[in-house]
Amino acid sequence: MISLRLLQQIIVFFLMMACGFAVVKRGLIDAKSSRTLSVICIYIIMPCVMINAFQIEYSRSIRNGFLLAIAAAVLIHIFLLVFTQIIGKPLKLSVVEKESIIYSNSGNLVIPLVTVVLGEEWVIYASGFLCVQTIIVWTHGQSLMQGQRQVNWKKIVQNINLIAILAGLVFFLCNIHLPKILDSMTSSLAGMIGPISMVMIGMLLAGVDWKLVFGKRRIYGIVFLKMIVVPGIITLCLKLAAPLIPMENAKTILLISLLAVIAPTAVTITQMAQLYKRDAAYASSINVFTTLVCIVTMPLMVMLYML
Repeated sequence: MISLRLLQQIIVFFLMMACGFAVVKRGLIDAKSSRTLSVICIYIIMPCVMINAFQIEYSRSIRNGFLLAIAAAVLIHIFLLVFTQIIGKPLKLSVVEKESIIYSNSGNLVIPLVTVVLGEEWVIYASGFLCVQTIIVWTHGQSLMQGQRQVNWKKIVQNINLIAILAGLVFFLCNIHLPKILDSMTSSLAGMIGPISMVMIGMLLAGVDWKLVFGKRRIYGIVFLKMIVVPGIITLCLKLAAPLIPMENAKTILLISLLAVIAPTAVTITQMAQLYKRDAAYASSINVFTTLVCIVTMPLMVMLYML
């Protein structure tokens, strides 16, 4: 059962986080050192994951599946943008709260989960969601955070993961395969994504002010919206849509999109909040809280989807 395998793997990931947490708490390393792992993960490991995902034989079914993943990601983000716009005024949502609800950690958590629970051959569909979110977060997300309608195209064009996805897509469509040595290198580095990401998150958690995380009443409502309400609506929509799509593996491809949506809040929101002085501590608290809650909510939503 996928929901059970997902729960087991999330527990494994939390044990990996505990390792990162422990080395910081033991004073062997400080929490700020997690930035080093973050750089390695973003600029070396993640691009290898993306390129490795596309190193498969071209087929129309995989191409159509990737297009389905892209379409699902676009529609999901449209819903999230409209939903937060509608509830924003009555609930008086701040910019940080809106973006914490919209954007998920579809890279560091979801791609390792898809790799382990479903297999490397499914990562290509997870990269479709990541591609769409990367573009939207550096257009809508950044403009909302900085309070002006200005798109940072440079950030989009220079995003290493987006470049890797596009390069991998070209390789796939042209049926180009890397030389054996390069393929072995990218495959080996790609296999590190889970442990490195989880240890990094654990190190970050060790530096968290837990009173700040649990001491703000409003955060409970935001986490409820992010991890229960929004995932519940999208789970129902994808569950109803899957049987209507005349495509092999449509249900599993939409499951991957669902995993990306029900993941914790994106770390990028905290980074942007720091850059544009938008209460980064609160953004970080939401990220931590949703990361802790996901051990229950993610398997629950997957179980509802698979019923």
